[in-house]
Amino acid sequence: MKFQKLGGAGLEVSALGLGCMGMTWAYSGGTESGAIDTIHRALDLGVNFFDTAEVYSPFTNEEIVGKALRGKRDRAIIATKFGFDISSAGKIKDTNSRPEHIKAVCDASLLRLGVDHIDLLYQHRVDRQVPIEDTVGAMADLVKQGKVLYLGLSEASATTIRLAHKVHPISALQSEWSVWERNLEIEIVGTCRELGIGIVPYCPLGRGFLTGTAKRAEDYPSDDYRRREPRLQGENYDRNMVLVEKLRVIATRHAVTPAQVALAWLLAKGDGVVPIPGTKQVRYLEENVAALSLVLDPTEIADFEEFSTPGAVAGLRYEEAFLASIDR
Repeated sequence: MKFQKLGGAGLEVSALGLGCMGMTWAYSGGTESGAIDTIHRALDLGVNFFDTAEVYSPFTNEEIVGKALRGKRDRAIIATKFGFDISSAGKIKDTNSRPEHIKAVCDASLLRLGVDHIDLLYQHRVDRQVPIEDTVGAMADLVKQGKVLYLGLSEASATTIRLAHKVHPISALQSEWSVWERNLEIEIVGTCRELGIGIVPYCPLGRGFLTGTAKRAEDYPSDDYRRREPRLQGENYDRNMVLVEKLRVIATRHAVTPAQVALAWLLAKGDGVVPIPGTKQVRYLEENVAALSLVLDPTEIADFEEFSTPGAVAGLRYEEAFLASIDR
C-alpha cells in the first residue's frame, strides 16, 4: 500500500481510503455484516483510512465502523464529521457548529466509535451563523484535550479555509472531486496547495455514475439518494453518458474498468490527494484498490481533461436546497 501525507501536522494515511457512508445511508441495499466484512478486507489490503459521520443514518454508521474496528484500532485512521443538529430520534435539523455543541457531539462520537480519540475531525458543513474562528477554536480545544488528533473541513470556501487555518492547522479538506465534478479546481485546490492542506475527494466515482453501471434516476428505489440526483435525470443522464463512454475507451485500452480509470485520474493529481470511494461490497473495494497500480499516459489525461472541463457535466451535482448548504 502506498501512503500519503495530509497537511503538515503529521497525518499520514493509505493512498486510498474507504468512504463508509453508503454502508448505511443514501443508497439502498447492504447489511451490517457485509459492511463489517468490507472494512476488514480493506484492512487486509492495507487501507487504513475510514470515513464516517454522525449524520450518516444518523449515528448508526459510526457504530458499525466502531464495531468493525474493535480490536483493530491500531491499524486504523478514523475520520468523522460533526456539524448538524440531530434529534435523539435521528431527525436532522439545521447546521450547528456552536462551540458547546461541538464538544458535546465529539464525546458522543467517541462513545459510538468505541475509541478514546478521533484521528481526524471534520466540520461537515460550514455554519454561517457561527464564525469559523469560533468553530475551529473549539475543535482546537479538543486537540488539546487529546480527544482529537487532526482537524479538517468539508466543502469550505477558499476564504473559510484561510481563516480556519490561521486559528489551527487544517490537515485536510474533504470535498467532492472527480472527473465529473471538477469545480474544486477553479480555486480550492490551489488554496489547499498553497497552505499545505491535504485534499480528500469524496464521491470520486460520481455516486457510481463513473463505474458505467448507473441507472436512470427513476429506476432507483425511493429510499436511494440517486433517485433525486439531477445528473441522472432525463436529458442530463443521456448527455453525461458520453463522459462514461470516454472512460470506457481508455479502460478498454488498459484492460481495466471505467471506475479504475476515474480513480487513476484523481490519484495522478499529485501528493496530498487521497480519494475515499465508498462501497459496501468487497469486490468493488478490491477493484478500487487495484486502481493504485494503474498509470495513465499524460496524453490520455490531457485528452480526457479537455473533454471534461469544469462545468461540462449536465445538471447540478445536488438538489438546489442541498447545494445551498455548501460554502462556495
